[in-house]
Amino acid sequence: MSITKKAKSGSSRKMSTLWVYFTILDVYLHQTALLDVLTKFAEFGNSSCLIAVRSKRALQTKATTVRIVSVPLRYVPLISPVAFTIILFFFLPIFIIISRPDFIIFEPDVHILSSFLTLLISRVKKAKLILDIRSVPVETVGFRGFQRRFWFSASILLAKRYFDGMTIITDSMKKKICHDFDLNPDRIGVWTSGVSDSLFNPRNFGLESAKLRERFGLDGKFVVFYHGSLSPTRGLVETTEAMKILLPEHPDVVLLLLGTGSISSKLRSLIQKEGLQRNVIIVDPVNHSEVPKFIDMCDVGIIPLPSHPYWRFQSPLKLFEYLAMEKVVILTDITAHRAVIGGAKCGIYISSVNPMEIAKAIEYAHLNKGILKEWGKIGREIVRREYTWEKVAKSLEKYLLRLTN
Repeated sequence: MSITKKAKSGSSRKMSTLWVYFTILDVYLHQTALLDVLTKFAEFGNSSCLIAVRSKRALQTKATTVRIVSVPLRYVPLISPVAFTIILFFFLPIFIIISRPDFIIFEPDVHILSSFLTLLISRVKKAKLILDIRSVPVETVGFRGFQRRFWFSASILLAKRYFDGMTIITDSMKKKICHDFDLNPDRIGVWTSGVSDSLFNPRNFGLESAKLRERFGLDGKFVVFYHGSLSPTRGLVETTEAMKILLPEHPDVVLLLLGTGSISSKLRSLIQKEGLQRNVIIVDPVNHSEVPKFIDMCDVGIIPLPSHPYWRFQSPLKLFEYLAMEKVVILTDITAHRAVIGGAKCGIYISSVNPMEIAKAIEYAHLNKGILKEWGKIGREIVRREYTWEKVAKSLEKYLLRLTN
């Protein structure tokens, strides 16, 4: 194990939190979200430590106020999470005795098993245990899907009986989980996804975005942008099919997909089959710090998540990133999206992921491209009012302080 960063000395310590996540720091791009909120949390005078995983190399991060303990584990499905659990079972109690955290925070996964000995130690050391739910299990097919569902439910039932509290990503997900598992909502806090409004700031770009457009041959094009996982239930096949519908009337529309995933090959085959090579571009993932310039060069973002239990109660990180960059977003009319945008002009809703409906929404954005910038400014105001990492971290701190009373 290696400690890649240490907390700054001299901070006024209010509370100490220890986060235990099976997050592969040098592989999973979304890990920056957790580091961002922990950094803000530390800036309030709290002490934060994250125990996670690295695949090949130590994480290079600007999160200098967060202590990171990274366990070196090459990712192997099923095996790596179990190995992490075994390591934690023996290592975590020792670490808790030495570091004496006020709160120990787990995510719902197989490594929740490592908390059994930790429960005894935490009672002696008067540390409180929290289960943090950032998502319900998604795309749960096959044995791995069964495993995700099992450990998700097992973690909640264990936390219900033995933990001191629970945090969930949205109010709507909180209501659903409280109903499904008969939980007391008074014990549960909510902290959503968020965004760095300094990193995701359209004033920081311009020239770089213009160079990107030139690099991908997008000058004079109307660019629809998606970034994230390319997986089966995210409406991406339907969005690609919508491009064929648009092509005869709007040949200047281009869909740019930034990411990789299980349907990358399927999408490439579909693009080839339908002759969409000039109108649908797939780009490999980039470092999270590079994402804002990609968003900046687009005309409109898209989040075509279907109305599925996987997605209805989530808090999509990419939504806040599009809005912070003053981009209008084409998105499905589900609770996760309505809860953020409501009826504001920065959102163009579609009632389903039918390719024709997606095509109509893109066409609507294209026809209104002259006013998209004005509509996009509304989105940044929404983010700055409620969804910066500072405001999210304040919500987390408020909940944890309530548990100490």
